[in-house]
Amino acid sequence: MKNNLKILLVDDDVKNSMLLKRFIEAEGFEVTYANNGKVGLNLYDGLHPDLILLDVNMPEMDGFELARIIRQKDKRVIIFFLTDRTEKSDRLQGFSLKGNDYIPKPFYPEELIAKIHERFDSMIMNQDKEFLIGDTVFRPNLSSVTYAGETHTLSVRQTEIFSILAENKGYVVDRDTILNAVWGDASYANSLALNVQISYLRRLLYDPAITITSIKKKGYLLADGSK
Repeated sequence: MKNNLKILLVDDDVKNSMLLKRFIEAEGFEVTYANNGKVGLNLYDGLHPDLILLDVNMPEMDGFELARIIRQKDKRVIIFFLTDRTEKSDRLQGFSLKGNDYIPKPFYPEELIAKIHERFDSMIMNQDKEFLIGDTVFRPNLSSVTYAGETHTLSVRQTEIFSILAENKGYVVDRDTILNAVWGDASYANSLALNVQISYLRRLLYDPAITITSIKKKGYLLADGSK
């Protein structure tokens, strides 16, 4: 299946991007390259990639603006920011735009490949899963929750968090476990982003039987009143 997965690489550093492109293609992925944000947006519309590897500092259109435009029309495509902008405010902006990972430059290509494999393996494993939590049906592959005949769409990151909680319903899940699985590390900035996403999840779960409880200095507990 991985040979059918398409990756869009958008970065104005042509020399290093060509090296990275060849490295990723050697793993069996199909990679399309764009040297700036505007070209990347045009290619996205025709390519419909599974993953976008996105630099932030680019001419024509920066990576944050490109991610914002794409997220307005596509909630499910995976976005990895690859950038030398590592300030907390930049990371928070990337995650606020529903980026799935924020990888500081320079990085080892092997590290990126490992993250790509991990993400796609998780997607494949969750393709046919369905959870019944209270009277709510959660379908990770569709990023949706359905209750009382109404379906609501979750963001990619909300889906990942809720999948972890659903797999461990009735048990406390450590914060660092969620942070490392979803963001890749348990930094303070990512911890703040987790708080925000948990708040969004609670608003999207209309089933009164479902609760996501914060356990101080431990983590989160998903419960639905069942034993």
